[in-house]
Amino acid sequence: MYRFLTTPRWWGINVFVLLAIPFCIFMGTWQLGRFEDRVESHQEAERRPDPGSAAQAAEPLDELLPVTKETSGRQATATGRYGPQFLVPGRELDGRTGAYVLTLLRTDGGKTLPVVRGWLPEGREAPAPPAGEVTVTGALQASENTGTKGVHAAGGLPAGQIGMISAASLVNLVPDDVYDAWVTLTTSPSGLKPVPATAAQGSGLDLKAFQNLGYTGEWFAFVGFVLFMWFRLFRREAEAARDAALGLAPEDQAAAPQAPENQAPQASATRG
Repeated sequence: MYRFLTTPRWWGINVFVLLAIPFCIFMGTWQLGRFEDRVESHQEAERRPDPGSAAQAAEPLDELLPVTKETSGRQATATGRYGPQFLVPGRELDGRTGAYVLTLLRTDGGKTLPVVRGWLPEGREAPAPPAGEVTVTGALQASENTGTKGVHAAGGLPAGQIGMISAASLVNLVPDDVYDAWVTLTTSPSGLKPVPATAAQGSGLDLKAFQNLGYTGEWFAFVGFVLFMWFRLFRREAEAARDAALGLAPEDQAAAPQAPENQAPQASATRG
């Protein structure tokens, strides 16, 4: 009754099931691990002291680089002279739209550090940076990318404006090397509002974290679907084999009309 399991067709089905189930389990476990890592990173970020608090003293910029989940938001200090200044439009703060005032600081080490001195409401003129040597203190941030909220990556901005704060977008605007990071000042000059630091990417329970959890459920659901389809095919084949063993013809064959036994002799007699 179960000899159909030894046919080439069922060998292929069984091999597919034996490979698909562990693969789905592996992928589901991997996605679950990604979600758990994000939860752990979020909990670690909550346990860290506030970057602006006294428990988190400012440190030299070079000691905090490169920017990681642990150093993002930490207070960094750098000394140098301000140079070119740009506006980063389309940035929201407290429900209002304005622009970040980005001033490039040429540090004593010869590299250029992007410094966000504050947020400027629309229609206002940005204050000029101070002259001479200055020491800045601000929250360290990783370079932005096309997925960062508020980034204008399409280009076409007027002169004096940039759409993204990153070394890649500034490398052609200054002759010096640009740090692959930026800082937002803790205290902004008059007319500007301090821009709060943002959490490092991948350190919070964002949409991507719950996508990982959703993918986990999908992969484990695939395991149930594969088992269900195998059982359904097995049951149909087993029922067909049982009917054949009992001599039960399929309905389509039973309903087919059969010619009467004496039809052929009568036809022969007519021809004679």
